[in-house]
Amino acid sequence: MNKIKKYFPDLTSEQYQKLEQLGELYQFWNAQINVISRKDVDNFYERHVLHSLAIAKVIQFKPNTKILDVGTGGGFPGIPLAILFPESDFLLVDSIGKKIKVVNEVAQALELANIRGEHQRAEKVRGNFDFVVSRAVTRMNRFVPWVKKKFKSHSFNDLPNGILYLKGGDLHEELNEVNFKHNPTLYDIKDYFDEDFFETKKVVHVRMN
Repeated sequence: MNKIKKYFPDLTSEQYQKLEQLGELYQFWNAQINVISRKDVDNFYERHVLHSLAIAKVIQFKPNTKILDVGTGGGFPGIPLAILFPESDFLLVDSIGKKIKVVNEVAQALELANIRGEHQRAEKVRGNFDFVVSRAVTRMNRFVPWVKKKFKSHSFNDLPNGILYLKGGDLHEELNEVNFKHNPTLYDIKDYFDEDFFETKKVVHVRMN
């Protein structure tokens, strides 16, 4: 939590409290349903919460923004972002039902009214969104076809509507596999966070309207 306070000093006491509760909640649920790798449990705030919140360094979602989190797993990046942006709406989907059970239990425990968790594949999701967020669920050439028709045509945030993808390593080859209408913008997370874990990690923004 000290790292969260270091990089996000302006959060409300309620937001800090909810973020603090995440550690206990995931420890409890991970003992029953393995949603986080064992080695990451000890680095929960750095590798899951702070990593998710890198998106909040790239964009501040405005009220009434609709966000789809694809392949959310146990709720990342969606749940930490929903705590930061309580006036935005988040739909978290995953193809593994027990992970969505954890998402909904955590959201209920934290009284996060702006989250819905659904057990379904991205391709089957109905409705249009301002942004689709995800954390390295697959290569971009597979991911884009899943979501390309799910975006609202009108943008009202500081970034155009599109994909916000958390991914590490050299992404040039992977991004070259996709015939993008607009060139992706890469944001180095190491520019925002000092920890070695973020050295090669990026937020990729792909404009989709």
